[in-house]
Amino acid sequence: MPIDHEKAINIAHVLTEALPYIRRFAGKTFVVKYGGNAMGDDDMIDSFARDIVLMKAVGMHPVVVHGGGPQIGKHLEKLGKKSEFVEGMRVTDAETMDVVEMMLGGLVNKAVVNAIAKQGGRAVGLTGKDGGLIRARKLLIKGQDIGQVGEVDAIDPRVVDHLEAGGFIPVIAPVGVGADGTAYNINADLVAGKLASVLQAEKLMLLTNVQGLMDKQGQVLTGLTVPQVEALIADGTVYGGMLPKVACALDAVRSGVKSSVIIDGRLQHAVLLELFTDQGIGTLIRA
Repeated sequence: MPIDHEKAINIAHVLTEALPYIRRFAGKTFVVKYGGNAMGDDDMIDSFARDIVLMKAVGMHPVVVHGGGPQIGKHLEKLGKKSEFVEGMRVTDAETMDVVEMMLGGLVNKAVVNAIAKQGGRAVGLTGKDGGLIRARKLLIKGQDIGQVGEVDAIDPRVVDHLEAGGFIPVIAPVGVGADGTAYNINADLVAGKLASVLQAEKLMLLTNVQGLMDKQGQVLTGLTVPQVEALIADGTVYGGMLPKVACALDAVRSGVKSSVIIDGRLQHAVLLELFTDQGIGTLIRA
């Protein structure tokens, strides 16, 4: 078969563009939140897994925090149980919490771990219960108790540090435990943001099912500072379901994380495109 010189040159260009970023990010920790809406199908999960394995192979330290809201909702529907939400948080009674733990700590977590293993990576699945990773407390929304829904009280990163040092990729399900042993369902964005802050990560990457923050004309905004994002919230450009995600991104940057980025995880190799290209994708937020 004859050599396709144009294709070879394009590959060389991609590699030379990536090289400065590989050097810059070697040894740095990246917290990657992989949303349930971004999992889609096996091809999308495999693409994500290849990106994470490549990050580890070139000396970076990815830490994956995954969601699983759609998967939980589908299973509850099969059980004949209707999902209820208050300000975007799932009302979680004891029966729903059992499903949350089964789906997040079991099926979804192991699917991500297996996908990484299939691409040659070494991943270890965790929930916040493991190694005392996530201490949680009950979350009240405007004084309303919505069951076993929590927020992060504290994070003990030692288990993550040990896994990183051993060459493993931590894959974390956002289930925390209270002081009395009660399990809590926690929003994965919140967990990823707090973990990035505690680990002083180079970057918090929030993979979701939107391209990023949009202006009022529908164009993706990027290269934003914290004050600029605060202004977009104040004038109503950022609203609704994006507000909690943006709040996590802002909190992480204010807490010492170099930058946060919101990207469309449905795009093939979204993580690599953001990390290793000059243009990047999605919405980058820095101090």
